[in-house]
Amino acid sequence: MLRIQSPEGTRRVDIDNHAVTRELFEKVLDVFETIEYPFTLYGRRDKSQEIASSDSKTLASYGLKHGDMIFLSPIAGTVQHVERPTGNDKAKNEISSTSLLVSTPTPSMPGSKIPVRSIVDEDQVDLLLQKMDGTIKRKRDPKNCLHGDNSSCIHCLPLEPYDASYLKDLNVKHMSFNAYLRKLSSGLDGGKYANLDNISCRIKPGCTGHPPWPKGVCSKCQPKAITLNSQTYRHVDNIVFENPNLVEQFLHYWRVTGRQRIGFLYGKFDVHLDVPLGIKGTVAAIYEPPQESTRDSVRLLPDSRQSLVDRLAAKLGLSCIGWIFTDLVAEDISKGTVRNFRNAETHFLSAQECVMAGHFQSLHPNPCRFSSDGYFGSKFVTVCVTGDAQNQVHMEGYQVSNQCQALVRDECLVPTKDAPELAYARQSTAEKYIPDVYYKLKGFRKIGKELEKVNSP
Repeated sequence: MLRIQSPEGTRRVDIDNHAVTRELFEKVLDVFETIEYPFTLYGRRDKSQEIASSDSKTLASYGLKHGDMIFLSPIAGTVQHVERPTGNDKAKNEISSTSLLVSTPTPSMPGSKIPVRSIVDEDQVDLLLQKMDGTIKRKRDPKNCLHGDNSSCIHCLPLEPYDASYLKDLNVKHMSFNAYLRKLSSGLDGGKYANLDNISCRIKPGCTGHPPWPKGVCSKCQPKAITLNSQTYRHVDNIVFENPNLVEQFLHYWRVTGRQRIGFLYGKFDVHLDVPLGIKGTVAAIYEPPQESTRDSVRLLPDSRQSLVDRLAAKLGLSCIGWIFTDLVAEDISKGTVRNFRNAETHFLSAQECVMAGHFQSLHPNPCRFSSDGYFGSKFVTVCVTGDAQNQVHMEGYQVSNQCQALVRDECLVPTKDAPELAYARQSTAEKYIPDVYYKLKGFRKIGKELEKVNSP
């Protein structure tokens, strides 16, 4: 018995282990009656073991055993929309020419339309990293290695790109996203069941077991409570500017007016060699959209030229990879110093800036074949220009976590008025359900209505 996973769902096929693969393809067509497009079978989810239709090769030659999962994927270049039959009508198929995921292929009621996806059109940098070995080569240790030059031992074997001790020695707090994917596929199953699920804070529609919210909610449609945790990986590991004049021209507005400024970063993503399987964003241009600014705030205005800028950038091989903003207050104009007020004692990004970053990241999702949605997280970066500990103009790059991105997208998180470092989780109302949000505090104890920092956690 083999399990066949496809955009149409999962089916079972009973076949002899010594049968040729052509018989397997015929049985797959029999159990999936609605499939009317060319497809390929793979032994792994990442499409690394293709099963070819042959009259000579058997299932045993591919190492297939009882209970194994096989993955059916349509040929690249088409996305099929399958309309479920209503009554005695047959299913109708509509094919479009996009290769991006339209929506999650989930079961639905008869008569509804289910868009299903073909192969995800991933970013070029991800395709390059998938082909790389990724392991960290180590030289022979003259003290601990007691073997010859052509042998290896635990002291000189290559390390995995997610090795915790190696990343700690490099002072890398978060592993790269592609290293995280390698970690998911490092188990005994080889990542066969690895799947990345996007966080949803909304009630699932279509539940018929009770009246709609606020009159009813059940465990099937209710979103899970969210416990805020530190994310172990990051989608982008470094951000650089091709030319320092880009930043100087961007800062010219603040130097002349004293008002803050926002710009969008246009560039491309490349392989970052300093981090195992890392990604580097290279900025080639900064576009400053229409905006109203003061000494402590910026408000973006509607921009009719945004689509034109995106098309021009695409012709140059560039895309919008992030945004940049200033938060500068002059300290000594004669010396050119600025104030330093963003640090571990205050905050690095305010809640309003985190909400803005989460909003932009949701607008620029990261294509990912391991997610049933076809996307996971975002590569969109945030660059803050502010004063450092030496009171010099300094830039820092950030990304908010996938949890924050989901909370912002589903309108669960808002900034506070009196404390820029604190955000507020909304409460459920009759119009909208908000899941519970849990978090932990370390190094604080409650005294009355205030929080006092203590030495011991």
